[in-house]
Amino acid sequence: MKIIGLKSIVIVAALVGVIGCQNAQKADSSNSEEAKVTLRSTFQDDFLIGTALSAGQIMGNNELESELIAREFNCVTPENVMKFMLIHPQPDSFNFELPDKLVALAEKNDQEVIGHTLAWHSQVPNWLFEDENGELVDSLTLYSRMKEHIDMVVGRYKGRIKGWDVLNEALNEDGSFRNSKFYQISGTGYIYKAFEYANAADPEMELYYNDYNMHNQAKVDGAVRIAKMLQDRGIRIDGIGMQGHWSLNYPSQEQLESSIKKISDLGLQVMITELDIDVLPNPYNITGANISDNFKASKEANPYVDGLPDSVNQLHANKYESLFKIFYKYKDNIDRVTFWGVHDGHSWKNNWPARGRTNYCLIFDRQYQPKLAYEKIIAIGEEKE
Repeated sequence: MKIIGLKSIVIVAALVGVIGCQNAQKADSSNSEEAKVTLRSTFQDDFLIGTALSAGQIMGNNELESELIAREFNCVTPENVMKFMLIHPQPDSFNFELPDKLVALAEKNDQEVIGHTLAWHSQVPNWLFEDENGELVDSLTLYSRMKEHIDMVVGRYKGRIKGWDVLNEALNEDGSFRNSKFYQISGTGYIYKAFEYANAADPEMELYYNDYNMHNQAKVDGAVRIAKMLQDRGIRIDGIGMQGHWSLNYPSQEQLESSIKKISDLGLQVMITELDIDVLPNPYNITGANISDNFKASKEANPYVDGLPDSVNQLHANKYESLFKIFYKYKDNIDRVTFWGVHDGHSWKNNWPARGRTNYCLIFDRQYQPKLAYEKIIAIGEEKE
């Protein structure tokens, strides 16, 4: 029988104590990580929480931004890099470098990807619509070019993208069809073809229509009409995106709920897309996201250069709180809520509808810190538990 000396016992006891402390620290760290509240964890059983990513963010140029994106969001949309002009600038030229990086980044972060966008009147090269003489092509030529684009782009990411904004902003404010080059060439024919081609390229992904000012009833009625047109022909559409380029003054609860119900009544998912809340003066009452609308910058239109007053920050937070209460109320109908940007410094509203303004539209500030709006949104998630 081997007898263990006192010194050996002390050493063993010390080792056991160290190991025990290490295990306790690991457990505490694990519990801390599990307990950490984020947007994606708070609403994981309700709807996806997304954000739009710029080229620099896709490249991971800023470590703090990258950490924020991975931590808070479980869905990402490319701000620009999948738009027609950038991904397919010439008939025989495709640029997949950044889209490939976006999809890989999302897979690394366990995030869904929403493709944006296949058919849109803006940020699209003239060659899609015109012949060598600059004249509009016929509808069959347009359809052929659309099909090649959709087959190539959608097909490349088949099985890796949750859904595509197949058609974007095809309506005027009164719900009539926008007189785009698509429409001038083919009437409503391009709408059917875009959804047909997208479905054929990836039958498993979701297909959406996406537009701004969808709280306006004439506009949402136009979107509903598009969906019914497709459904009547047996063409699949899975959801409608309501762009949330809103302000402190709109939409009202009644407008928003009415639009959600109209879309849901078709059996379609509702997505809240491109969400940001503008806090700056709007002297010309420009709403939505028509990038051709703008006005001249002035001191009066840019009053918060040195920071947002507490009173306005409170109004901003209250607006987000009221919106998310509605989103949660209709969580069975809403599949996703996507912010149009990661933080205030990245918001496109700093340059639209007037350039050079200092806006505060999002729920993270320019130092990547959560704002009061973030806290109020998280509180809604905690109340539901």
